Amino acid sequence: MSLRKAYFLIFLVLIVDQLSKIYVKTNFILGEEVIVFDWFRIHFIENEGMAWGTKIPGEYGKLILTVFRIFAVFGIGYWLADAIKKRHSNYLIVAIALIFAGAAGNILDSVFYGVIFDDSTHNLATIFSPNPYGTWFHGLVVDMFYFPIWEGNLPAWLPIFGGKHFAFFNAIFNVADMAISTGVGILLVFNKKAFHK
Repeated sequence: MSLRKAYFLIFLVLIVDQLSKIYVKTNFILGEEVIVFDWFRIHFIENEGMAWGTKIPGEYGKLILTVFRIFAVFGIGYWLADAIKKRHSNYLIVAIALIFAGAAGNILDSVFYGVIFDDSTHNLATIFSPNPYGTWFHGLVVDMFYFPIWEGNLPAWLPIFGGKHFAFFNAIFNVADMAISTGVGILLVFNKKAFHK
């Protein structure tokens, strides 16, 4: 795959990711949900940017996470350029490009959203607000895709989780997260093809 095609894939993922996030951010109040199907919902949440809303504690936790991600994206970008230069498998190049695009998409939220949007807690957010909710590098990542395929109480006879309420699939994510997961999935499922020269 050529560098131009890899750039196009990255650009496409970033555009879809950011347009979907901006749409949800400016048309939904935090926590608002639209049921598309019983098993698919648009549910607006924001998080610090780690999986399942995990946070790095402390005053500078969010800043440390954002700076780490920026360095990681530079490393992934180098890996992508090197893979293309050495004419590695298209499986590998597509996977790296998807991971790069997804990481970059969530970094955009972390770096810029705090200074261009106002708060979504009780009102619809406005873009380029004179009263932003945060500061540079402290933006919250917008998530919206929710697939509660099954929800209910597990049978009491099951060890550990028996009798407890359970939801599958309870993660809420965005296009950038899907790109990262797809890229990692390609590397795992097509490992031999991805790393074959």
